Formats: sequence, structure tokens, C-alpha cells
Amino acid sequence: MTAATAAFRRVLALGGPLLPVVSFLGRLPTAMCQFGSLLLVAETSGSPATAGLVGGALAAGQTAGGPLLGRLADRHGQRPVVLAACWFDALAVSALVSAALARTGALPLALIALLAGAGVPQIGPLARTRLVALARRARADDRLVHTALSFEGTLDEVSFVLGPALVGLSATVAHPAVALALAALLLAVCGSAFALHPTAAALRPTGAGPAPDRPRGRRPAARPARARMPRAVHAMRASMALQGALFGACQSGITALTADLHRSAQAGLVYAAMGVMSAVAGLALALVPARIGLPVRWRVAAVALIALSVPLLFVRSLGALYLAVVLLGAAFAPHLITLFGLTERLVPAGRLAESMAFLTSAVVGGQALSLAAAGRLAEAHGPSAAFAVAVGAAVLILALALTTRATDRPAAAVRPAAGAPAGSVR
Repeated sequence: MTAATAAFRRVLALGGPLLPVVSFLGRLPTAMCQFGSLLLVAETSGSPATAGLVGGALAAGQTAGGPLLGRLADRHGQRPVVLAACWFDALAVSALVSAALARTGALPLALIALLAGAGVPQIGPLARTRLVALARRARADDRLVHTALSFEGTLDEVSFVLGPALVGLSATVAHPAVALALAALLLAVCGSAFALHPTAAALRPTGAGPAPDRPRGRRPAARPARARMPRAVHAMRASMALQGALFGACQSGITALTADLHRSAQAGLVYAAMGVMSAVAGLALALVPARIGLPVRWRVAAVALIALSVPLLFVRSLGALYLAVVLLGAAFAPHLITLFGLTERLVPAGRLAESMAFLTSAVVGGQALSLAAAGRLAEAHGPSAAFAVAVGAAVLILALALTTRATDRPAAAVRPAAGAPAGSVR
């Protein structure tokens, strides 16, 4: 048994084998809805502009709603927040399908998509928060926490490869509406299973606990102020948004280049190949020696993003494109997982879910803006212009990594639920 295998077995033992299954299936709709809504609206309306408006509204809703849902989960616990969000989102996605099939106008479609994006239950960020809490309760070392974050990062990468693939398959053999209907079903069933899993008790809500006794007629004490975020956290959020911009620029460049080569059908496969390599790199990150601290990993990942994105500027054939994006994918997960790890180390325990959700929302927002800008550049100046945006984003990531003071200090203890024993929850 290798050291990595042993580490991942310890991660799985923290919450039991069912938790990663329901968390993966519960986060899969997030990857399905963006691409699925574009295909559905484009087919039913016949207007790429309307499809783009709906896709942008969905991304905007998720960008704005993610941190709010994370804050609510920190305050009131994951179980009620995820239950409410997953059923709301399932209904919103179902409403979007019905409205698109009824050929509703662009503005109502965009409003429904905005609600669907805002209601995304943030299962990926909350699963990270929950797994970290379980590890801290079990008094695990930092290496196991980093392995848990690598595992969660890999689940994210696999979902963002499998989700669009399922949408494409549904569109080919049936209709895009089938994929979105499946997404709504997964939200309702697997989202509820994630919310109701016993590990939801791993974190005590910051708003929990009975009010202290006080003399009659006296006003209750003021609620304590929210813990402040370290300045480095804002730089890491900016770095994550730039990572999203890099994603969007690559997607635009890949789409434009495959179209120029008259191989448009290959665009999804090329992007999927990049995601598969990223997932493999995320798993391999567990093998990095603990003596290499997170700030160093951030800088190394940033350098790798620059070095591996520059070749995209000179790609002219499909084979070279596959090779370039697969190599670039090896730098994606290390950067993402390192930022999640640094955030876990730096933010107050009572704001961890909010912070994890903020990072995910930053990726979505950066990708949406970059898709719009890089897509226009690619249309006007060719694929290399879109890939230049990716290189520029990587350079800015390195600038942030070099100028941000992010220390590897011990994380604040995660407060377990009252009366819960240390160790795993099943």
C-alpha cells in the first residue's frame, strides 16, 4: 500500500464511504447546469445571444449567492441551509426547463436563471468545510487536512469533466432538457442526502446555543462582532478569480481554434482532457512533502501556470492543442487546492464555510467575465488572443503570490458540536 493510498483511506474513514458519494452527486448539477442551460436555450430560442444572457445570469447568481449561503451555513448550520437551497434550486432549474420549452422571452429566462444560480447549494465548498472539521476533531495533522482538500479538489475536477459530458450525451441522444431534469433530480435527492448525513453535526453553528439567563426587563447582550478576515485572504480570492479567468480564456481559445481547424466537435473533448489531467495532479498533490509550505506551493503553482500556458500562444494543430492543454491541466489543481488550504489555515473557524464558498464563487465569476471578453478577442483576432488572456491571468497570479504575506500558521481550532466525541462520524 502506497503512502498516498493510506492517506486517502484515512480521509474516507473520517466521514464514511457514503459522504463522498452523495457530495459528488450533489455537486454534479453545478457542472451540468451552466453548459446545459446554454444548449437548452440556444435550441429552444434559436438565439445564441439569449443563450449567452441566460448563462451569464446563472453565473452572476452563483457568484453573488455563494458567499451568502456559506455565511448562513456558518451561522445556522449546514443541514437547514443545504436542505432549503437544494430544494429551491431544484425547483428553479425545473422552472428554467419549463420556461425554455415554452419559449418564454429572454428577460424572464434570465431572471429564472439568476435565481437558479443564487440557489446553488454550494455542496463542494461545504463538503470541504465539513471534512476539515472532521479532521480537526480527530486531531489529525496538517498533512491529512491537505490530503482531504486534495481529495475534494479531485471530486470537483471530475464533476466538471463528467457534468458537461452528460449534458452533451443527453443533447445527442435526446434533448438538453433531459440533462437539466436529471440535474434537478440530483439536487433534490443527493443534496438532501448530503444535508441529512450525520457528519452535518461536525460543525457547531456560530449562532447556536441557548440564550443566557438575564434579569427580566433587561435587554439581551449585543451579538459579538464577526471575526475579521486577514488581508491575505482577499489576495487569495483575487487569485482564485484570476484562475477562473484563465479557465474562461482557455475555453474560448479552444473553441475558436477547433472551429478554425473545422473540428468543433473536439472542443469539449480537449477541455475534458485538461480536466482529467488536473484531477490526476490533485490526487498527486498528497505526495508533496509536508516541509514544502503552502505559500511556496502557491508560488510554484503560479510559475507553472505561466510556463505551461505560454505554449498555447503558438499552437496551430489539434495534436499540439491536446498536448498543450493536458500539460497546463497539471498546474490547475495544485493552484486551486493550495488556495483552499491557505484559506483553511488563515480564516476564523466561524467563517470557514463562507470563505470556501467565496473562493468557488470567485472562480465562477472570473470565468464568466473572461468568457465574454476572451470570446470577443478570439472572434476578432484569432485563438491566440484568447490564450494571451490566459497567460496574462497567470502572470497576475504570480504577482499576487509573490507580494502576499500568507504565513503557514496553525489554523484556529474548529469547534465541534456540543457533546460530540472526537473522531469520525458515520
